Amino acid sequence: MNTLPPVPGPSPLPVPDPRARDAVLDYAGMDALVADLVLPSEASMYVMSALETSRELIRHSYYRYEFATVAVTHSLFALEHVLAERLAVHQPLQDLIERATGAELIPAELAAELDRTRVLRDKLAHGAATSAALSPTRAIDMVRAVFDAVGLLLRPPAAAAATAADMSGAKPESRLARLWEEHRRALFPTGFRGVDIEGVELILLDADVAGLVQRELDGGLDNNGIATLWACIADLDRVVPLINEEYCASYFTRLRTVARLTAARYTPIAT
Repeated sequence: MNTLPPVPGPSPLPVPDPRARDAVLDYAGMDALVADLVLPSEASMYVMSALETSRELIRHSYYRYEFATVAVTHSLFALEHVLAERLAVHQPLQDLIERATGAELIPAELAAELDRTRVLRDKLAHGAATSAALSPTRAIDMVRAVFDAVGLLLRPPAAAAATAADMSGAKPESRLARLWEEHRRALFPTGFRGVDIEGVELILLDADVAGLVQRELDGGLDNNGIATLWACIADLDRVVPLINEEYCASYFTRLRTVARLTAARYTPIAT
């Protein structure tokens, strides 16, 4: 029984969070921001509920900035559920994403964004990040990746594989050239020159991959270049999940995708 006296007068209207004003001009603008987050009709009620809640949390981050980050982590409930069902295994989310990528159920670029989402969730769970980690616009990108992945995973195997191939692009060379040009124009993350993670100096890793990619585009890599490229990919796989600054993490996630596209036609050299 509620023994609290009623609050006199009408309930106060919610106040816009000033931190969300960089995303949209007003609350109506949030509709356009989430408009392309369409619930997959093939999903179970559990998955649809998780995805719809994530979408609405982003919408309401106009009034509470932290809802954007919560939306991203909540969307992983749907992703993990669908991955486990599709792969018929119960494993940690990182392993499920890697399995789905290896089985070509989702493209590598999409998998990289999903893994960034997983890393954020783990940081929140261990107190290494707060619920204010993401802006609404960045949260939209990450939740959209979950929506895209769930949509792919719920399709029949043949259709999902074809769509994943389309998302990856029919010509890997064109994707590589486009992503490389985008990366080449990007500024190196401020404050990370001379910084090393797990013994890997970030600016040297960036320069090494840049040289290898340019050699590939100019004519191809020799055996030494291929071996060095795979070593760089191993370093990127190790350090990217440990980067705790948003722009720097995005910069090196893109670099890892570029490196993997460059390595796509090669196999590691036996040692």
